[in-house]
Amino acid sequence: MPYESTSLGHKQKCASLAAALREYSAHEGYEILEEIADPGQSGASLERPGMDRVRDLVGAGSVSVALAQERDRFDREPPYHYLLRREFEEHGTKMRALNDRGDDSPEGELTDGILDQLAKFERAKTTERTRRVKLRKAREGKVIVLVMARYGFQYNATREGLIVDDDTMPVVRRIFYMIGVEGRTMYDIRRTFEREGITTPTGKARWSDTCVRKRIMDDIYRPHTFEEVAALVLQKLVPSSTQKSTTVSGGLAGDAIDTPNLPSIMLTASLP
Repeated sequence: MPYESTSLGHKQKCASLAAALREYSAHEGYEILEEIADPGQSGASLERPGMDRVRDLVGAGSVSVALAQERDRFDREPPYHYLLRREFEEHGTKMRALNDRGDDSPEGELTDGILDQLAKFERAKTTERTRRVKLRKAREGKVIVLVMARYGFQYNATREGLIVDDDTMPVVRRIFYMIGVEGRTMYDIRRTFEREGITTPTGKARWSDTCVRKRIMDDIYRPHTFEEVAALVLQKLVPSSTQKSTTVSGGLAGDAIDTPNLPSIMLTASLP
């Protein structure tokens, strides 16, 4: 049974992982019972919808092998991996990954255990490097890129700043006007948008109170002075000479803002 766990925005990677797992299963003579994916779920916890499904199927006793692209797709913590392996063994299921280096012998388990610890260390180092890069970008006045820009904005050509999206920012301004000036309720706003055919930030036809509330509460729509931004990202305010060369404009009144984050498992059964 193949299991796939990927971060958000990695559809192509998820498809390639599934293809690799299918190819391996065919080569080993496994019959695929079910393919299970956990998109957007962290491998740092066992509490994942896809993993819950895997454990249910294993508990039913119909799975001989649970297959993942990498060992840490099952879970990222070695103790959890050990507990999961023992749980699967109680039901006659083996955990396999395409990057396994050892076998079922004590020596093989030791080899894989060492590799798990090395992988955990590398993930910690990657997290620290990513944190430093994000902090440096913030101090340089650059935007931390997400999957998509906040509603009402789009990334500039270098993806290091935000510019106003002329198609969606009027909708944001209208939300604030309807709430603050007209005294309309969120229910009135979403019904108005649905009636006029205005889609949500994710392209859906139906708005929710939560969707409207997020636009109102999001700090990105507030105008910020240089001192406010500097206080967030610097221990000390930068010199006044730097302030003159750095533009910080934002909120609904500004036309631009230039300010100074894959698990996969497949369950299989051996063919007779």
